[in-house]
Amino acid sequence: CLAHPDRPPSPVNVTVTQLKANSATVSWDVPEGDVVIGYAILQQRQDGQMQRFIREVNTTNRACVLWDLAEDADYIIQVQSIGLYGESQASKRVHFRTLKETDRLPSNSSNQGDITMEGLDKDRQLQTGEIIIIVAVLLMWAVCLWAAVIALFCRQYDIIKDNDSNNNKEKTKPSSEHSTPERPSGGLLRSKKKSPSVNIIEVAPVCGCARSRLPSHACRAWPC
Repeated sequence: CLAHPDRPPSPVNVTVTQLKANSATVSWDVPEGDVVIGYAILQQRQDGQMQRFIREVNTTNRACVLWDLAEDADYIIQVQSIGLYGESQASKRVHFRTLKETDRLPSNSSNQGDITMEGLDKDRQLQTGEIIIIVAVLLMWAVCLWAAVIALFCRQYDIIKDNDSNNNKEKTKPSSEHSTPERPSGGLLRSKKKSPSVNIIEVAPVCGCARSRLPSHACRAWPC
């Protein structure tokens, strides 16, 4: 049947990606120039055992994740656009098959958004290597800093030790080095003078006869 003129056209380029055992992602495009306010997805198993209808409005999403799928099962989906005046015709049917729990994604699949365990392992290895490099750099920086601090401390200690040695040498110099120097004109500076001692010697008077060696008889006449 023909589409209603006020309804949006059917979605195009409907694809299924990120296939897993219990989920898959459906994406589609909407022709430009049409007002689309939501979407509807018809999901059913190919054997007819299960059918699900998903509807969402007030959204501009162009993708939807299908959950709770059965593993290793065939599904058929169709997508409709929801406009202001109703729904579009359903898109073409798209078939897909979920994976087994033990299966990996095929190499030629379009699930480029999946991250495999191998990729995760590589990322972890890179992260571990970067962490090791950062830790090594930090340790080297810490060792250099401690070495600089120790060198500065030793230098300050040597300076203080030298100053103490010089002070001790100055204190132990003999007092003669600090005595008053002699003056060329007056010798040493004035020292304490001793008071002169006076010795009084008593001398007995000497008779003139003895001085003149006169005879004894004449000495009698000489007054002493």
